[in-house]
Amino acid sequence: MAGKSGAPWWAHLMMYAGGLTLVVAGGAAAVAQIALNTANNAIEPEDILGDNRAEMDVENIEGPLNILVLGVDKQGGSTRSDTMIMVHINEDLTDVSMVSLPRDLYVEIPDCGPDWGNNTCMQKLNHAASISDDWDVTRANVVETIYNLTGVEFHMGATVDFEGFMDLVDLVGSVELCPWHEITSIHGDNRVFPEGCNDYNKEEALDLIRQRYPWDHPEDYEKGLWGDYGRQAMQQQAIKALITELKADGYHKDPTKLTEVLTGLGDKLTLDLPEGLTVTDLAVNLRDINPGDITSIRVPATSQETDVGSSEVIAEGEQQIAADALWDALQDDTMDQWIAQYPEWVKQTGSTGADTETAPTETASEATG
Repeated sequence: MAGKSGAPWWAHLMMYAGGLTLVVAGGAAAVAQIALNTANNAIEPEDILGDNRAEMDVENIEGPLNILVLGVDKQGGSTRSDTMIMVHINEDLTDVSMVSLPRDLYVEIPDCGPDWGNNTCMQKLNHAASISDDWDVTRANVVETIYNLTGVEFHMGATVDFEGFMDLVDLVGSVELCPWHEITSIHGDNRVFPEGCNDYNKEEALDLIRQRYPWDHPEDYEKGLWGDYGRQAMQQQAIKALITELKADGYHKDPTKLTEVLTGLGDKLTLDLPEGLTVTDLAVNLRDINPGDITSIRVPATSQETDVGSSEVIAEGEQQIAADALWDALQDDTMDQWIAQYPEWVKQTGSTGADTETAPTETASEATG
């Protein structure tokens, strides 16, 4: 497949969570069974998809498969999601494409909350997840919004608490992150992150990957890494670095260490799997997927001013045609053809390890309005 690149961090999390559940050959049978039981029971189930669920033969797992991954932020008594990613696995279960839905994508939302009389409105996508403190309500609204936009039916779903997942940094001590230019934290302590690769502990790493506004240099716009896109790139780096460190420490081979990781993941990852499908079943069937060979795709859209401020808009004409073709390709398993036809929306990996765009770039004034 053309345009291989480092995937969004959610993709690596999904693939890594699956890979961790594999029992290492040669282990004692009792230990192996414990590891299997731990893997299948450590990850909490959650009804994410509701009625928007595609049929799947769990006795004979084959592609194509579509998975909806929602990044959640739990603060106080509420849960929000402003990261939504569509994971597509091809018929042979060997290639993965990831479509990141921009948090500011201008879309029709079926329920816009009390201020709109719980009626439909045109808003930024992440607004769909802010209509209520009840996660069951907002989650269903997000799923329906995405289905209405794309028409894609999902076989599985997942939610990930990224900041909680980063607690795993404590297990390895530090991770290497590589900002492509110096930035200063906006979170009150004025911490400076220098250009280039350095080791960061959990607190430092979390601070760096939460930055969004400092990615506003001219080169960020030239590379398609301004604002939230820059934050996503750093999150991708963090997951890659964390996986590297965990593997170096043998967490993927030692059943005892494996149990420790899975227990740590337990309240940070939930899965919506079809009835009868276990985490280990899924992991075994996805064993041929290499997380480093995931194609990362950006939705055909550009920054424009709308009635709700600067948004990502799928413009009429070529962008709308490309977007409609993308939704069809996800549903019909024709992503290879779509990528060949629309390479400008496929992310390419740069020398820093961050993804860069081949799509037409914008000036800072165009992107910020």
